Amino acid sequence: MNWLARETIRLAIYEDIGHGDITSSFIVPEDNQSAAEIVAKEDFLLAGMPFVREVFASVDPGVNIEVFFSEGSNIKKGDTIAKISGSGRSLLAGERISLNILQRISGVATMTRTYIERIKGSPAKITATRKTTPGMRFMERYGVVIGGGFNHRFGLYDGILIKDNHIKIAGGIKEAIRLAKRACHLLKVEVEVTNLSELNEALAADADVIMLDNMSIPAMKEAVKATRGRAILEASGNVDLENIRGIAETGVDIISSGAITHSARAVDISIKMAESSGQPL
Repeated sequence: MNWLARETIRLAIYEDIGHGDITSSFIVPEDNQSAAEIVAKEDFLLAGMPFVREVFASVDPGVNIEVFFSEGSNIKKGDTIAKISGSGRSLLAGERISLNILQRISGVATMTRTYIERIKGSPAKITATRKTTPGMRFMERYGVVIGGGFNHRFGLYDGILIKDNHIKIAGGIKEAIRLAKRACHLLKVEVEVTNLSELNEALAADADVIMLDNMSIPAMKEAVKATRGRAILEASGNVDLENIRGIAETGVDIISSGAITHSARAVDISIKMAESSGQPL
């Protein structure tokens, strides 16, 4: 488990449980042992069960989870995804946190898969961006991969991407690329351009990757022709289900989408407790 995910889960537990679940402490006997099922209330692509395991393990290592589907499975409405058993208080304490994560990450995976289906047959790859929920980037990017997508740079520290504000400060595309290449020879240098003139400037400066930012589909086609394989081309900006096929058909190598993370809808999942006789199981 990635340390960022563990830290996010730790903070989520503190945020939700704090010094204790007062409702359960009044209603659920301390020695109560219960069982529950994680049940799908709609169709979706499953992603995030490792994080659910981590939530319950952090709340109570004695909780047992039996998972019936692998990550990336197509879940149907009514499917029982997993069974959970252990302390009734622990099950209730981890319920909402685990659902929040599972619904969110499965939603990201489902939306990513939908985007990929729209460009089926195209060689273009769909990647995520840094437009993620603060603290949940690792989990949401995990959902992208489970959905069949790829990841762009994870953060500011692991990839060079020269954007418009960098270009303004540096005094131009050529100078920004020169400074980046002089400073680090181990990383590819990507630069953002908005028109064909800027594209030609980036090519002349030997950019490794060129992001076509909010360019029209006809302009992207011209960019592909002008580049002739001399750089990797990435299309970005206002990518949606209506235009992604047309973008893919321009011949770009990568299509980056913020929507698959920041606009993914949480899918509908519930945790249903088994009926209790009031006695320990």
